[in-house]
Parts: sequence; structure tokens; C-alpha cells
Amino acid sequence: MTEAEGGPSAQAERIVGLDTSVAHPARVYDYWLGGKDNFAADREAAERVLAVTPGLRFRVRANRAFLGRATRYLAADAGIRQFLDIGTGIPTGDNTHEVAQRAAPDSRAAYVDNDPIVLLHAQALLRSTPQGATDYLQADLRDPEMILDRAASVLDFGQPVAIMLLGVLHLIQDSEDPWGIVARLMAAVPPGSYLTISHPAIDTHHAQAEAQRVYNERVSTPQTLRTREQVARFFTGLDLVEPGLVQVHQWRPDPGDFAPEGVVSAHGAVGRKPGA
Repeated sequence: MTEAEGGPSAQAERIVGLDTSVAHPARVYDYWLGGKDNFAADREAAERVLAVTPGLRFRVRANRAFLGRATRYLAADAGIRQFLDIGTGIPTGDNTHEVAQRAAPDSRAAYVDNDPIVLLHAQALLRSTPQGATDYLQADLRDPEMILDRAASVLDFGQPVAIMLLGVLHLIQDSEDPWGIVARLMAAVPPGSYLTISHPAIDTHHAQAEAQRVYNERVSTPQTLRTREQVARFFTGLDLVEPGLVQVHQWRPDPGDFAPEGVVSAHGAVGRKPGA
């Protein structure tokens, strides 16, 4: 079905307040992953960045694979049963709750995104096992208190929670204090909770600064790539799970995982809030 025939993209254009003439990060990312829920502005922005960073498609796929491995670790090894996935983006295969519920069918997940088009796909995020539960919240990471308040309908914040911030913190500028936002989220969860972050890097490849400039020319929300040291600040006071803060394709890779020679990806880690 084409956009003109009323497919998902045509439906999206009927959402009140949705401006498809300006690229949105969730839809640009969808294009890089090979998805079809994007518009001409998203594709133009995505292709302009690909032109200066040809290895980018590996990086976004490595980020998605990191989400799967980290979630599997949290559910199967760390015993986590609750997940708060902020900046989830347009659903693809192996969403957070699907990976978690394969390991632990009673896992619960609350998804958060601020792109109206994700609403069209919320049903994919709500197909839970009978033992578990999921919910989708339309909200912005810049308002953590609203997120925490609304997520309490499906998550018990008296029990450990894994806060998942995969490829989203670079959309918060330094002036908006992303470190303070993460600290507020982690202050609301008990000891034994976890923080999982992947963050595009400015210090792993010479073309990253140019890619950031090109990307920011075309999108509604500019990005701020960060150094390893800056990403490490998000984990202040947490105990990092081995192997610590590394490039995401290096975090507990599965046997047979392929990484092209000399490839780089995003900074990523999983950290545990210490205590009982």
C-alpha cells in the first residue's frame, strides 16, 4: 500500500500538528534501519548524513543489537522485570518487552516517545504476554517528572526498574542539562535498578563533527554528540556492568556477531544503582 492509498505514512500526515516537511530523529533513524515510516524530509536528511559517514548504517544497527543484548542481560541475568524505555522510536523487531518477555514472561515495560507518528504503531508495543504488561506514553524526556508519574500506571517504582535511554540523550542539548535529567530519573528508582545508555560519539571518528553539522541543518531537534568522558558522567554513582563503558558493538557481543574492520559505533554501558 502506498502513501497515496492510505498506508501508515498517509495516515501520519493526518495527525494534527505533525509537520512532515521537517525531518524528525525517530523517522530519520527508521530510514537508516531500513524502515518505511518516514517522509521525504527525513530521507533527505538521512542521505545527507550517510554521504559524509558511510559506516552509519552499521552504527544504528549495532545500537539496535546492543538494546537486545542489554535487555536480555537485565531480564535473564540481573533479574529485572520492569523496563522504562524512553525515546523508543518507531517499533521494529525485538522491541524491549519482546526480548525481556522471552527471558521472563512476567516482564513489564513502559515506552515513551514524543513523535506523534509512533502513536500509529503503539499496538506493536502493547502486545504483551498474559503474565506481563506494556504501555505507551506520549511524552518528552525533558519532562522526567511527567514520565515517571504516567509510567507508574504500569511500573512499580518501589521495585527495581531498568531505565533505557538508547540513542536519545544526544537530542538533549547541554543547556538543557541531560545529566540532571538522568539523575532525576535515577533518583526516582530504588537501589538495584539499572541505567542503560547508548550515545553517538564525537570522539571515535574524524567525520563525526561534519556529520553532526549536516544532520543539524535538516532536523527539528538538533543533536549534540559527546565524548566518552561526557557519557561517563551519566553513570556517576552507579556500578558499571562489565565490560564497562565501551562502543556498543563491543558490549558483550554474541558469538558470530560481525563487525567490519576498523568500525566504530556509539558509546554504551549498563550501570546498576548500588544498595540493597
